[in-house]
Amino acid sequence: MTIDQYTLRNAGNSAAIQRNATVNQKTAFLCHSHLDQRLALGLQAVLKQHGMDLYIDWQDATMPDNPSAETAQRLRTRIQQCHWFLFLATNNSMTSRWCPWELGHADGTKVNDRILVVPTLDGNVTYGAEYINLYRRVEVATDGRLAAFGPGNHGGRYVNSI
Repeated sequence: MTIDQYTLRNAGNSAAIQRNATVNQKTAFLCHSHLDQRLALGLQAVLKQHGMDLYIDWQDATMPDNPSAETAQRLRTRIQQCHWFLFLATNNSMTSRWCPWELGHADGTKVNDRILVVPTLDGNVTYGAEYINLYRRVEVATDGRLAAFGPGNHGGRYVNSI
């Protein structure tokens, strides 16, 4: 089941998120639009509950204040350092100038199984369907836990076990 943006917004309003990853904890780079900060925080909170630390660029004090070539290089490095690359599919990320660039970089440098799309539902509109047959996706399994499903596949593995 596609993750509802309402659920992510509510999760983002919850308690502060502990930013320190534990030893051996999987990390993921979050590709998203900065216009979706509440959704990003919500996804970060949800994934933290499932054992994954989510890197969000605007939480990184070492990132330049204004986008530049240095920003691009730091993003490339972070994408490579993280175990996973997650694309948070929303109307804003689908029309962003940076998100397709980040996804293209990940596609060209990471193993395909390490790229995950997080499709979202906003009312009656689902975002990210364009990528469903290219990459694995993160959705809510029938038991309510997050799972990664292969392209065109209805069976998956729980996020905390990937």
